Amino acid sequence: MMSFLQNTALGLFIALMSMAAVQAQSAKDIMIMVDERTRQQNDSSFTILRISTCKYGLKGSKVKCTKKPVVKKLESASITVGQNGKDIQSILFVREPKSERGVGMLSHTYDDPNKDNETWLYLSALGKVKRMVASNSDDDSEPVSLFGSEFTTEDQETGKIDEYEYTLLDTVTYKGRKAVVIEQVPNASRARKSRYSKSVMWIDQERFLMLKAALYDRKGRETRRIFANKIEKINGIYLARSVTLMNLVESRLSNMALLSIDFGVDINPALLTKRALTDTTFREKHLKSLRAQAN
Repeated sequence: MMSFLQNTALGLFIALMSMAAVQAQSAKDIMIMVDERTRQQNDSSFTILRISTCKYGLKGSKVKCTKKPVVKKLESASITVGQNGKDIQSILFVREPKSERGVGMLSHTYDDPNKDNETWLYLSALGKVKRMVASNSDDDSEPVSLFGSEFTTEDQETGKIDEYEYTLLDTVTYKGRKAVVIEQVPNASRARKSRYSKSVMWIDQERFLMLKAALYDRKGRETRRIFANKIEKINGIYLARSVTLMNLVESRLSNMALLSIDFGVDINPALLTKRALTDTTFREKHLKSLRAQAN
């Protein structure tokens, strides 16, 4: 029977070997794989989402909404384009509540670090499309919120891998999954556009999916946390059916629930244009086709 010291030495040896195996695959390599998985989720996909937002408080050790959540149901279509299919074009529309139906957001995300992502927001009450500024260089500026939720366009971005430096901090077990903990720090150019000074992410070592993240502001304070839950394999792609973002400063949280997703949908690129934001008949014609394919 092994002695306590032998057991300890063996455990340490296994841990070191495991860490060495992970280090052979650099932190940046891992994040490239995470980014690739995200793009796969946006390749000719039609998605129905529900976003719930509320003020929260602690009840015992559990986080609970202190007021009735504001709930919105969204339809989203996205395609991958550009060189090697690394750019993403997506459009989202509010489906419910009825009073906000027609509010939409169009996003063009570019992998090229020298090309800023583009976002256009349409508010039906104003009847005009507004292009949102990509840079957040001013202290008072904020990235674009997704329909009043705590999720922002920056939180949803893909690509731009070369705009960050990555450090492998640890290997851990998180909710029964082997995970690596990676610190992501923006370079000088990216830092001028970001609200975050760094992010610390727990990445599923096998599925290359973010399980948890801690986000820090420019003063080094943790201001947001993200948790991914209900992970499923759909059409060969692992994805989270539930993602919760907690705003630790405002005590607000938003949960994004994936109600349905269909891959390989025939999406007319014309839907991913500003015309779809303002032309109701044009938009509904294309969305009706997508709904029929999903059913």
